[in-house]
Amino acid sequence: MKYMFFSWLAVFVGSWVVYVEYSSYSELCRGQACKNAICDKYRKGLIDGSACTSLCEKDTLYLGKCLSSKPNNQVYSGGWGDLEGVVKCQMEEVPRYDPGAEMEHRKEASPFNKPTKGTSVEKFKAIVLSHLKTKVGEQANLQDLVSLVLFVADYNKDGLISLPEARSMWALLQLNEFLLAVVLQDREHAPRLLGFCGDLYVMEKVPYAPLYGISLPWVVELWIPAGLRRSMDQWFTPSWPRKAKISIGLLELVEDVFHGTFGSFLMCDVSAADFGYNDRHDLKVMDARHIVPEATFQEAMRERRCNVDEDCLYGTDCRTSCDLTKHRCTPEVTRPNLAKACSSLKEYLLRGAPSDIQDELEKQLYACIALKGSAEQMEMEHSLILNNLKTLLWKKISHTKDS
Repeated sequence: MKYMFFSWLAVFVGSWVVYVEYSSYSELCRGQACKNAICDKYRKGLIDGSACTSLCEKDTLYLGKCLSSKPNNQVYSGGWGDLEGVVKCQMEEVPRYDPGAEMEHRKEASPFNKPTKGTSVEKFKAIVLSHLKTKVGEQANLQDLVSLVLFVADYNKDGLISLPEARSMWALLQLNEFLLAVVLQDREHAPRLLGFCGDLYVMEKVPYAPLYGISLPWVVELWIPAGLRRSMDQWFTPSWPRKAKISIGLLELVEDVFHGTFGSFLMCDVSAADFGYNDRHDLKVMDARHIVPEATFQEAMRERRCNVDEDCLYGTDCRTSCDLTKHRCTPEVTRPNLAKACSSLKEYLLRGAPSDIQDELEKQLYACIALKGSAEQMEMEHSLILNNLKTLLWKKISHTKDS
C-alpha cells in the first residue's frame, strides 16, 4: 500500500507540473494567434508594412522558437529569407502604468484606428510631432525625429505615406522599444530594425545572449547559495579582453541614451538578460522595453501615489523618492544609468582582470556604482568617471586583436 500511495503521489505531482508548464506555455506562446490577428487586419487593408507580404502571403517570414516572458509581449526567434531575426508582437491592452509592464500609453480599443480616413500627411506629421513631444519632451530637433519616423513608415520608399502605413507606424510609436530602435538606428549597439507589419516588428538577431549567466531548472536554483550562483554566472564568459570590449559597448550605450540626439532615456533594467553581443564582441541591446524616455517616466511618476519610497519603482532599477507631504513620487531618479551599468559589470569585469589594473579597475567601478542622483545633477562627475573607465579598458586592450 505504501508503494502504491507514493506511486500515485508521484503521478499526481508529475501531472500537476506538466499541467502548470503547459498552461504557462500556452499563455506565453500565442504566436499563431498574433500572426492571424495581424494578417487579418492586413488583408482588410487596415495596416501595411515591409513585413506584411512575407508574413501573410508568401510565408517567407516565419515564427520559430517562443522566447516570450510575458503574455502581452509575444517574442519569437524567426527567419526572413536568409535573415535571422527576432519577431515581436503585441497581444493585448497594457495599462498605462503597471510596475510589471512596459511604460506605454494606454492603447485604444483598436490600435489601428488612428489616423482616420481623410487625414492628410501634414496632419499626420502634426499628430506624430505632438506624440513625440509627449514621449521625449521638448527637443530642438524634434522635426528631425518626425522626418525619421516618416522615412521608416514609408517602407516602399515611394515618397508617400499611405493610410495603412500611417496606422502601422502610429501603433508602433506607442512602444518604447520601437521608438528607441528608430532613435538609435545608426548606433552600433542597437539591433537593426528589419521590418514591421502593424505593431508586429522584426529586429536583427543577437547571436550571443545573455551577456552572461547560465539557465538552471528552478528546482536546482532553490538549493544553490546566492554567492555560488553569482560565481556560476561568470563561468562561461569570453576572454577578459573581449569582456572589456563588450563592457566598453555598454558604457557607450549609456552615453548614447544620456542626452542623446533626441532626448534622454532611462535604463530601468540593466540586467545581463537584456544584452548580448555579436561575433565582433560589440554589445547589442536585446530587450529595450525598459529603456524609457525620461520625459515619459517623469510624467508617470508625478502621477503616481505613494506612502514609502518603495512605491516609486519602475522595472528593477528606476527608483525615485516619495514626497510624503503630497503622497506623490518625485520625478528624479536616485541613481543614474551609469551607476546601474557599473553594478552589472562589476563581477563580469573583475573576474580574470589583469593583475596590473585589477586594483585601479575595482576602485573606478566602486566609484561608479556609488554615483547618486540624476546624471544632470552631477554631469561633470558622471562624464569623468565614464571616460576614466573607458580609457582604462581601451589602454589595456588596444594592442590586442580584440580591440
